[in-house]
Amino acid sequence: MTGLEMRAPRRENAFMRWLHGFVGYKKHLALTLMFLPVIVYFFIFKYIPMGGIVIAFKNYKIRQGIFGSAWCGLDNFTKAFNTPTFARSVRNTLVISGLKLLFGFPAPIILALMLNEVTHVRFKKTVQTITYLPHFLSWVVLAGMFQQLLSPNNGAVNALLRQLFGMKESIYFLGSNQYFRGTLIVTDIWKNVGWSSILYLATISGIDPALYEAATVDGASRWQCTRYITIPSLVSTIVIMLILSIGSIMDAGFDQVFNLYNSAVYQTGDIIDTYVYRYGLGDMKYSLATAVGLFKNVIAFVLVVGTNLITRKISGDGIW
Repeated sequence: MTGLEMRAPRRENAFMRWLHGFVGYKKHLALTLMFLPVIVYFFIFKYIPMGGIVIAFKNYKIRQGIFGSAWCGLDNFTKAFNTPTFARSVRNTLVISGLKLLFGFPAPIILALMLNEVTHVRFKKTVQTITYLPHFLSWVVLAGMFQQLLSPNNGAVNALLRQLFGMKESIYFLGSNQYFRGTLIVTDIWKNVGWSSILYLATISGIDPALYEAATVDGASRWQCTRYITIPSLVSTIVIMLILSIGSIMDAGFDQVFNLYNSAVYQTGDIIDTYVYRYGLGDMKYSLATAVGLFKNVIAFVLVVGTNLITRKISGDGIW
């Protein structure tokens, strides 16, 4: 059998797969048209802006434009890596993201497991509503609220600590390098834990009730049902969410940090995104800021691909 004859079936299979897909799109034309705005959105706001990446390799001048500016190769990356605050911003980004991953990632899983054990429907819905609500508030609003609550002079938190523990000195939650990172982690969990638990609750609701009934007949306790039925059923969802979380480890949450930090906590709170903001919009060094942003996105892409490969080898689950 010749090489051409050996490759023919593969071509035929590829053509048939394309044909089946095309027929499927025509068969479900209404659904395809409903998906069209999503494609247009990503094309306009995600793919077209990628053309601006070339700024990272140019000595960009506003008057000359993107394509009129002179090429400078990797000079912008060299300048960025040599700035004294770049290493600090990378370190802070990794530390803050790592702490959010360590404490924030298990929080919605634990909340979903706890809510699954609640039998009182009205109480369960009340808890869900209370935990979901903070997600719909912007960090601009929450920043103002936390600044009032965590104020060292007349903030409710410091007043409560003085009342309960007799503390004489106030804690500067948003103005001390010692407490700022902890404040970021706690406020981030409080804002997102309820909303993030929805996916896990949806997965739990899809578990066959017959499994729990059979386990109960065999004498399994509630904890044993959770350990041997609920948690294993969540593994695939947990793996996918873990891959996405690790992929965003270079994104420590610009909205939160920008609205809560100040010059007093730059040492522990300045992250890559705030670094890009200051140099890009503050100092108008667009090329340098673009280079740092590209560096961050490349690292995130490598993390997503690498984590997906590792999880597929270990558990067989992954995004693709």
